[in-house]
Amino acid sequence: MEQDFGFAHFILQCDAMGKGVLVLLLVLSVASWYLMVTKAVANMGARKRADAFLQQFWEAPSLQEMQSTLTAGTGDNAFFDLARLALTVSNGNQRGAEKLLAAGGISEYLTRVLRNGIDQEAAKVEYGLTVLASAGSAAPFVGLFGTVWGIYHALVQIGMSGQGTLDKVAGPVGEALIMTAVGLAVAIPAVLAYNALTRRNRIWLAQLDNFAHDLYVLVTVGDKKV
Repeated sequence: MEQDFGFAHFILQCDAMGKGVLVLLLVLSVASWYLMVTKAVANMGARKRADAFLQQFWEAPSLQEMQSTLTAGTGDNAFFDLARLALTVSNGNQRGAEKLLAAGGISEYLTRVLRNGIDQEAAKVEYGLTVLASAGSAAPFVGLFGTVWGIYHALVQIGMSGQGTLDKVAGPVGEALIMTAVGLAVAIPAVLAYNALTRRNRIWLAQLDNFAHDLYVLVTVGDKKV
């Protein structure tokens, strides 16, 4: 009897609508876990590279001493890219810099360049958060729809048999409970990951903004010793 009413039995007795709901929840779960794993690995790598670069940057005698490293190397992190943009503006090598510098001066131009670099990094780190937010908010309701559909099947079985015996309603009720459980199993990790990534991105962008302010001071005030 336990084997007859196991998880596989409830899956097999689902109709097309119920199986469609399960497939949708499975897709949301796979997409969520893929983003969670890949973003966790990418964020740890970015943090490690950024820490190594910042240590090298602040230990340099001057901004010009970092020129060869910034122009030739590929730091593969947002802090490296931002420092390279600032140095490019300082050297006047940015395409179209003459017109912009004439219009607003180097300080205004540098502000625009640094702000654009931060905005690009913000768009990069926010990639995939919409999927996690959608999975976290939609999965419980998708599971609830499957639950309602299972209860509907249970009521139909009762109406057709004229009695609410266990063998008539066990399948549809089990389907309803499974849909609820699967919906929550998809939503809870997605919500937790979304909150964790949002907090990480907020801290990351705040640190990048502080670094941009330091670069602004170094370029506009002068090549100071650090």
